[in-house]
Amino acid sequence: MIEIENITKRFIKYITIDTESDPNNPKFPSTKKQWNLARVLKDELLKIGLSDVYLDDNCYLMATLPSNLAYKTPTIGFISHLDTSPDFTGANVKPQIIRNYDGKDIVLNKEKNIILSPSYFNDLLQYKGQTIITTDGTTLLGADDKAGITEIVSAMEYLIKNPHIKHGKIRICFTPDEEVGKGAHLFDVDKFGADWAYTMDGSQIGELEYENFNAASAKIYFQGKIVHPGYAKNKMINSLLIANEFITSLPSKEVPEQTENYEGFFHLHDVKGNVEKTTLEYIIRDHDYDRFEKRKKLIEKIVQSINEKYHHNCVTVELKDQYYNMKKKITPVKHIVTLVEEVMREIGIKPLIKPIRGGTDGSQLSYKGLPCPNIFAGGHNFHGPFEYIPAESMCKAVEVIVGVANKNALNYLKK
Repeated sequence: MIEIENITKRFIKYITIDTESDPNNPKFPSTKKQWNLARVLKDELLKIGLSDVYLDDNCYLMATLPSNLAYKTPTIGFISHLDTSPDFTGANVKPQIIRNYDGKDIVLNKEKNIILSPSYFNDLLQYKGQTIITTDGTTLLGADDKAGITEIVSAMEYLIKNPHIKHGKIRICFTPDEEVGKGAHLFDVDKFGADWAYTMDGSQIGELEYENFNAASAKIYFQGKIVHPGYAKNKMINSLLIANEFITSLPSKEVPEQTENYEGFFHLHDVKGNVEKTTLEYIIRDHDYDRFEKRKKLIEKIVQSINEKYHHNCVTVELKDQYYNMKKKITPVKHIVTLVEEVMREIGIKPLIKPIRGGTDGSQLSYKGLPCPNIFAGGHNFHGPFEYIPAESMCKAVEVIVGVANKNALNYLKK
């Protein structure tokens, strides 16, 4: 259906454009370089023949594939994001293409002894004989989410070139700043005009997700008192030690590295401090809303307990909800998940329906009135130097997009 060489070429074109976002910049987009890919994509969408191609002032790029039916069907949307994670550099990506992968270690960087090994990343073994695209070990690859963009553009081009494949109206959008949690903030759901949509932002082939974490952030501030350590008895208050007391008061096993599936966690991801002042930054995650609320209350309880112990307000906390589990919004329209599941089975893909241990634009969009499950884009080991993607998985993702568009049309023909 889709040639591996063509999809590989398109993917590499996109990943070599640096689009790293910035969590510390409140502007949209958070980095100017996201415009570079957006403008390339705008020209490409016009060239392949899409309608209503529009790049707005906040770097949201939308376009339309008009229906080729004589009857009305729901409008479906497909969405991916332009930016790459600020967790690891996405500048100067030097991709490597390993054809007919033999199942052995892949040397990403001989000089630095960086090796992508199936003994550690055992998912690699399911792709023996396929075309694997990797980094050179010094950057991330950018499959999150330039694979999704590649698949959406390729699917739209394929449908235009094959008008015998029936489909209703399709809307697409490429968003900025998903990796810093803002991708859906300025998304105009009414202008997009879809009845429902899918983010092409999952990982390995077959993933189909409509549950995600409820998410919050917490910043805990510890105020100490600095005096000369030689004369500190009953005078010094060491904010670092009080911060450590807070850390050890949380459940020690409820951390990302010891949880899976539906298990939630507290993740300490940043520490800044000295004797006088210390700040801890956490993210709080749980699929169950009641447990999510209990996690936030536990943090507040520990803060209160420490303040009572030291007889003054040496600890303060800022809690902020980030997004919620989309399951609540998807369950009433579960047929949009079933549609994808049926298409996957028809083209020989085993659906992997599981909760997302994270969030997507789709979770926020679902709460803005656009139900939006998540479909695999095909990549592995996102946000780091060991990221890779099989080209065959991208080809299959294109088949899923085309199949969903066609099956939706046929379903409404029967009605």
